[in-house]
Amino acid sequence: MTIITRNRARLLWPLLILAAASVLAMPGKAAIVLDLPTGSRNTAETVATLDSYRLPTAPWDGTTVPAQRLEGQISRQAFRVGGAGATTLQILAPLRQQIADQGYDVLFECAATACGGFDFRFGTEVLPGPAMYVDLTDYRFLAAAAPDQTEHLSLLVSRSAAAGFVQVIRVTAPGADAAPQIGTFAAQPTTTGAVTAPPDAPGDIATRLDRNGHVILTDLIFDTGAAALGTGNFASLEALAAYLRANPDRRIVLVGHTDATGSLAINVALSRRRAASVKDRLVSAYEISASRLDAEGMGYLAPIASNLTDSGREANRRVEAVLLPK
Repeated sequence: MTIITRNRARLLWPLLILAAASVLAMPGKAAIVLDLPTGSRNTAETVATLDSYRLPTAPWDGTTVPAQRLEGQISRQAFRVGGAGATTLQILAPLRQQIADQGYDVLFECAATACGGFDFRFGTEVLPGPAMYVDLTDYRFLAAAAPDQTEHLSLLVSRSAAAGFVQVIRVTAPGADAAPQIGTFAAQPTTTGAVTAPPDAPGDIATRLDRNGHVILTDLIFDTGAAALGTGNFASLEALAAYLRANPDRRIVLVGHTDATGSLAINVALSRRRAASVKDRLVSAYEISASRLDAEGMGYLAPIASNLTDSGREANRRVEAVLLPK
């Protein structure tokens, strides 16, 4: 079986008809069509011809996330779903129904706290931000399989204050003849190989700060021109606060960065306000002393991606934590 993810946009119908015809021409093949809301866009995609994936099969059990280890061709995709009004259940429910209607068996499903909250989130694979965003208090996970077990699928759905996010990971078993996937939205180019590591877990942030002296707080969301953090908890801030509590002699400078929209002076001021917003959240929500935190801004002078694309500009809107000497 193969997954074809599509938009409802009329211009895609010729591609969908062509794809359907090629799939139907293969004996024993059927296509699962995941119909995402109009306006959704592909923010990340990787394909590995041979890789492994641990598919969660139960909630966090206090020690680990029980999972089935799968091998085969693995595609990993993330999508941003426009509109701030939809709940995670409103995003997931139509996808779940489409999966059931087209023959997949749902193996496991959970929501946020019932999944295991923070521990489940960091016990499973998640594409890095800003392509994929997970609110630790508001996410849903679903695992499904084809009746013949030749394909498995996981969905992870969450949302920020501005948009919804959907992650799709698909595993085709070795020896199964997988048809090509059809891209749908304004997309990043597909790459072949291992997927980028998930956003930093608490131990990773501590290790990277001590080893490299800095770390990007990957799950913070800043829209163009906005300085305030979104509502909700951010795993990177929880991890950074835990690091600072465990190392009371350490100090951090938070450095804000922007995309290249607007003048340098405006962006330097904006990036400083973003860093200050993160500092304020650490002080107010996590009770970290303000004397251990500084906030500065670099504007658009230190990009990590191209400012010529939406996804690149989104990646550049970030805050880094830089470790200061004792």
